[in-house]
Parts: sequence; structure tokens; C-alpha cells
Amino acid sequence: MTDKPKGGQQARRAAVLCENPRFGLYLDYRRRQKGNLNIEHLPDGTHSPEDCADWLRGVCGVASRAEIDHNDDARGMLDRIVADYSNWERGQRQRGGA
Repeated sequence: MTDKPKGGQQARRAAVLCENPRFGLYLDYRRRQKGNLNIEHLPDGTHSPEDCADWLRGVCGVASRAEIDHNDDARGMLDRIVADYSNWERGQRQRGGA
């Protein structure tokens, strides 16, 4: 028997987010901004769903997305990530971008 926590709604939410190709584009954009890189150095499509999941687990401080359902700090970070991503998407639509 194992003591691994079961994932629930937040783990599913994180999984769906990481599988969204648009979220990968958001991470590409974010990394370019933070690293002062241009699109030639870090083209769109660089972040795969697995890269997104690795990044999300690291930022949330968990080894598994299932832990997000059992960790208030991780759940709060996921909320912030979703809010930041949603704001980016709104900005993209307003600019007529990707």
C-alpha cells in the first residue's frame, strides 16, 4: 500500500492546463520576457505538455500534480498561474494575437 495522495479537481485542472497548446505558448512568451530573449532564440511551440507539467510542478513545489489537491500553497499557486494565463489570453485576443 502506498501513501501517495489521490488527485482530485485541482490535479485535473492542472493536467488540462498543461495539455492546452495555448498554455505552452504562454510559457514560451513568459520565458522570452523573463530571459530577454527574442522569438528566434525561443520559438513558439518550445514548451511541450510534459515541459508544462514539469514547470507547473516545480513552481507549485510538488512532485506530483495530485499533491495540489492536498497542499494549500500549491493550490494557491495554481490559482495564480491560471489567473496570469487567463490575463495573457485576454491580452492576446484584444491585440488580435495568436
